[in-house]
Amino acid sequence: MPPTASAPEWRQIPGLADYAETLKAMEARVADIADGRATEAIWLLEHPPLYTAGTSARPDDLVAPGRFPVHVAGRGGQYTYHGPGQRVVYVMLDLNRRGRDVRRFVCTLEDWVIATLAEFNVRGERRAGRVGVWVARPDKPPLPDGTGREDKIAAIGIKLRRWVSFHGISINLEPDLSHFGGIVPCGIRDHGVTSLVDLGLPVTMDDLDLALRRQFDRILGAAPA
Repeated sequence: MPPTASAPEWRQIPGLADYAETLKAMEARVADIADGRATEAIWLLEHPPLYTAGTSARPDDLVAPGRFPVHVAGRGGQYTYHGPGQRVVYVMLDLNRRGRDVRRFVCTLEDWVIATLAEFNVRGERRAGRVGVWVARPDKPPLPDGTGREDKIAAIGIKLRRWVSFHGISINLEPDLSHFGGIVPCGIRDHGVTSLVDLGLPVTMDDLDLALRRQFDRILGAAPA
């Protein structure tokens, strides 16, 4: 019998999770969700330093191809970085129950991140044409055209299989920001990246995970039956 509607199973994976093994396990879980053998799932983890290439990745945006391993992710988006100090949130949710609207789903994931950051008095914002969450940086000099600086604090890239999502979100808590220099993050050259600690906030990974759980329950919660 298919599982009844319930809150997703949350799993915190210790250490640094191997990317290829995690992707294989995630794909198996997605198949089980689609077939009604498992509930939805949220996995919280960190990866060793690596770059991932989404379906829109441009070769020129891989600035230092030999710096870290590069994995073809199959998710939407371009190049991104994963590494220690960054909370990766793999989101396996059933859009058959939650609504088959990809744009709305991505916006809801952005809402989740924005609400989570607000718990630490960080104002995360959307930008038209740029998936993810941004932070204005009035403390930095403006761009040559006078546009204010802003840094990306969270990236979002998902894939759907039989209307079940996988891949998900990465939030910069305290990664080595210099590691982003090997790529053009998400194909955007005019703005940089930041983290909670870079913004002067002594947030721990446990603090972030608790905030993510609270805001998920408030914004997404359990799938309809």
